[in-house]
Amino acid sequence: MGINRKFKVNNLFVYSFIRLFVRYCIKNMIFETERFFIRKLKPTDIAPFHKMNANKKVMMYTDSSIKTYDDDVLDLADLISKYDKPNNRFWVWAVIRKKDDTFLGSVALIDYDTTNDEVGFRFLEKYWNNGYGFEAMEGLLKYAKAENYKTLIGEVYAKNIASEKILKKLGFTLQKEDICERTGFLDRLYKINL
Repeated sequence: MGINRKFKVNNLFVYSFIRLFVRYCIKNMIFETERFFIRKLKPTDIAPFHKMNANKKVMMYTDSSIKTYDDDVLDLADLISKYDKPNNRFWVWAVIRKKDDTFLGSVALIDYDTTNDEVGFRFLEKYWNNGYGFEAMEGLLKYAKAENYKTLIGEVYAKNIASEKILKKLGFTLQKEDICERTGFLDRLYKINL
């Protein structure tokens, strides 16, 4: 009798833990692809988040500068705090590899207005050239379409050939070219109708 009771208590604990874990995952997962979970960022992402944002090659073609660890802690906290704001229009999510729960990078959906909703992505350098950018962005476009977005834009520096190839492969078309005042780089604006 004592063994059965202990077994039932342990099973109840495991069952409760699994229910809580599933609720957490469902609440924090945005969408998934074949190889990834796209989920909300969390404070424990700080190490790979900072490693990504501190890499000169990763940040070379962005409008952001390389920041200190403390700056990235604040930035990550700010991004996380936006999830619960009722009128948030700036979504940055983690790209997590399913097979080993590894943080690979991030995708963004920025709701500037009804005609200029922008997508973006960024990956740790060691995960480049694996088709991850394409897969994550393809999933993001499917998500955006399901959420009734009509048109999305993507901005890319002309020197960022890999990102430009991804946008083109996904069906984005070139709309205009300008010189970015901050960097002096040729900036290309792509657009897709969903």
